[in-house]
Amino acid sequence: MMKSTGIVRKLDELGRIVIPKELRTTYRIKEGDPIEITTAEEGILMKLYRPGCSCCNEVSELTEVNGIRLCADCIQKFVRGGQR
Repeated sequence: MMKSTGIVRKLDELGRIVIPKELRTTYRIKEGDPIEITTAEEGILMKLYRPGCSCCNEVSELTEVNGIRLCADCIQKFVRGGQR
């Protein structure tokens, strides 16, 4: 469920909006941070982009293997699965 902030912003001629400083501070969004934009029935959703494990979306203990991000648990599952 979305919660209204009571803040309204207008789009500029290039389709940009400014995320209010209060929200950037609350969500620890800094200049240059990647923002993921998705859609839902309620409207447009934006969130700080944090890439996760390609298998389970876990965001801690990630290792990149041949360009694929994997968490420690998924790496162990693949290792155990490969030993027959």
